[in-house]
Amino acid sequence: MMRFLERIFLVVAFCSGALVVESSPVFPLADPGTENVVEYDKYGSFNGVGTFDYKYTIISHEGLAKASGEGIEPNESVKRDPAYIRLEKEGKIKGDIWSHVETGDPQVDFFVWATAPKIDPGLRLLYTGKALEAGGQYVQALKAYRAAMLLYPNTFVWNRKKTWTWLIGPAAWSSIINLTRLHPELGLKLKDAFIRTQSTIGGDPTKNKVAVTPGKLVKYTISDRDASRRDVNLLPIVERRCAKVSCVKYDNGQWGIQVEGKPFFIRGMAYTPTKVGRDYNWNWMSADENNNGKNDVAYESWVDANRNGIQDPDEPVVGDFKLLQEMGCNAIRVIDTLPLNIELLRDMHANYGIYVMLMNPLGAYTVNSGASWDKGTDYRDPEQCKNMLDALRVTVDKCKDEPWLLAYILGNENNMPQDYNGVNATRTNASAYPEAYAKFLNEAAKMIHKIDPNHPVGVGNMGLGLIDAYGKYAPELDFIGVNSYPAIGGFGSLWLESHTMFDRPVVITEFGCDAYWTGRGPDETTQANYIRHCWEDIVYNSAGEPGEGNAIGGIVFEWADEWWKDTSGDSVNRQNCEPTFEAAFPDGWSQEEWLGITGQGDGRFSPFLRELRVAYTMLKEEWNKKKEPPAEKPKLPEPTE
Repeated sequence: MMRFLERIFLVVAFCSGALVVESSPVFPLADPGTENVVEYDKYGSFNGVGTFDYKYTIISHEGLAKASGEGIEPNESVKRDPAYIRLEKEGKIKGDIWSHVETGDPQVDFFVWATAPKIDPGLRLLYTGKALEAGGQYVQALKAYRAAMLLYPNTFVWNRKKTWTWLIGPAAWSSIINLTRLHPELGLKLKDAFIRTQSTIGGDPTKNKVAVTPGKLVKYTISDRDASRRDVNLLPIVERRCAKVSCVKYDNGQWGIQVEGKPFFIRGMAYTPTKVGRDYNWNWMSADENNNGKNDVAYESWVDANRNGIQDPDEPVVGDFKLLQEMGCNAIRVIDTLPLNIELLRDMHANYGIYVMLMNPLGAYTVNSGASWDKGTDYRDPEQCKNMLDALRVTVDKCKDEPWLLAYILGNENNMPQDYNGVNATRTNASAYPEAYAKFLNEAAKMIHKIDPNHPVGVGNMGLGLIDAYGKYAPELDFIGVNSYPAIGGFGSLWLESHTMFDRPVVITEFGCDAYWTGRGPDETTQANYIRHCWEDIVYNSAGEPGEGNAIGGIVFEWADEWWKDTSGDSVNRQNCEPTFEAAFPDGWSQEEWLGITGQGDGRFSPFLRELRVAYTMLKEEWNKKKEPPAEKPKLPEPTE
C-alpha cells in the first residue's frame, strides 16, 4: 500500500523514461492502484472500434482491478479504505447522491458516489471522477473518466425532470481532455481517440448509439506544449474565405480570422440589455427614457461601485460602450429582429473600436418564415424559405458596407432536437430534416456572399448537432458558431469533433454561467471561475496554440441581467431566484435571470445602473493581456563539408 503525505510525488513510467508528476490531493487513497495509466489492452479486448457495435470485454477482472485502484470499476476495495470505514460510522456516507456534487467535501462525495447502489455504473464512474478531481486526485480521476468512456460509453442518463437525456461516453471523453489541459503537470494527452453519437438528446434514449475509438494516453509534457506553439504571423495562408474580414487557413491546418489583413481574435459579448419591467421587445438601440437625446445604455449607464443602490457623487456616468471598451471587448452580438440604429453602431465602432456580429434568426421562433407557431418553421417549404431569404436580403443590403460589421450569424440554436410533441424549443423542424436545413443554410450563405463578399457567414448552432450535415450540404459556411454551456472545466472534445466533422473555424457564440448558486444565493466567484476556464480553453485551441487550432474567439452570454425570463406572475419587476432549468453549471441549475456579468441592483434605476461583477473584472484582466508570440528557435548553421 502506498503511503501518502500532504504533498505527494507520483512517478509515471514511459518507455522513454520517467515523468515526475507533482500533486496536492485534499485526501489520500488507501488503494491508488498499480498503474497510473491503465493499459486496457492487457486486461481485455476491444471489439468494433470506431463503429456503433463497439464493446470492451474484460478478460482479467483481477488484473484490471489491481491496476485501477479504489473507486474504479471493477475494483471493489473502496469499502476497505480506513477513511471510508470511519466516515460511514460517523453517518456521513448517506443521503441522495445528487446532494453530493460540489459540496466542498470531495472525500465524502467520492465515497458516496463510488459506493452508490442501484445506479448505472457509468454514471457512478463519471461522478466518482468529478469528486476525485475536486479532491486533487487527478491521476485517479483520469482513471475514472477513462473507465467510464471505455466500459460504459452508451449509458444514457435522464435529467432530474425526465425531459431529456445525455450520454456518459462523450461526457467522460470531454472530462479527460479538460483535465489533461488544466493540469499539464500530469504530462499526459489523449491521442487518436474519438466518439461519434446518434440520438444523444431527447427522443427515445434506448436508440442512443455510440461509436468509440479508444485512443491512448501518451506522454505530453509542458515542454511539449511549449514546443508546439507557433507565431501565426509567420505561418503561410493556404485558404482565405471572404475579403475584408477573412477566415484564413494556415498551412498547418489551423484556422484564424483577419480584419483587413491583420490577425483578429473575437473577444465578444452578447449584448441585449433590457429595462426592468420590459421584455426582449425593448430596443436598447433606441432607448432614451429621460428624453435628453442620448442613448440610455450606450452613453448614460453608471457603475454602482459601493452597491448602495444610488448614484453617489463619485459614481459618474460612463456608458456601456466605454465599459465594454475598457474590458477589452472588441465585438458584440446583435440580433436583427429589432430596428438597427445604424448611426449608434457607427459611433460605437469609430469611438470604441467595437465590431458587430449580426445574427439573423433564420426562422427561429418562426421569425420571418410566416410559419404558424404550433407547427414551427419548415425548411422544406419553398414559400417559407423565400420569406426568410427576402428578409435576410434586406438586412445584408443595409449593413454590407458598414464599418462596424464583422460577420453574419445565421440562426440561433435552430438545430435543437425535437421534443416529444415533434417541435423543438426554437420552433423549427431543422433537426427533423437536417439535409433540408443544411441546404437552406447553404443557399442563404451563398446569397450573402454574392451581395457581400467582404464578410464571413456562419451558423448559430446549439452544440455540434447537425454539423455532419453542414459538412455535406453547406460548404458556403465560413465558420461554425456554437452556443455551448459545458461543465466548469471547458469545452472538452468540441474542438476536435468540429475539426474532424467539418473543417471550418469555430466561434463560441454563447458561453457563460449564472451568478447565483441555487439554495445559497448570489455567487459571483463561481461565475467568474467558470467563464475564465471556458475562455482559457478557447485561447488554448486558437491558431498557434497547443490545441486544435480552430478557435477564432468567443462571445460571453451575457452583458446585463434580464429580469423578464421568468414568465410567472409579476416576474418582469423582480429578479427570479428560483432555478429555471437543469444545466451543467456548478450547482446543477441555470438561473436565467442572473447570467449577466453586470447586475441591475434592485431594479429601481434600470436601465442605467450597473453592478460590475467579479466576472467583469476577470475578463478585463484576461482580455487586456498582451500576447507575446512564441520564441522562434534559432536556426543552426548549415553543416560544412
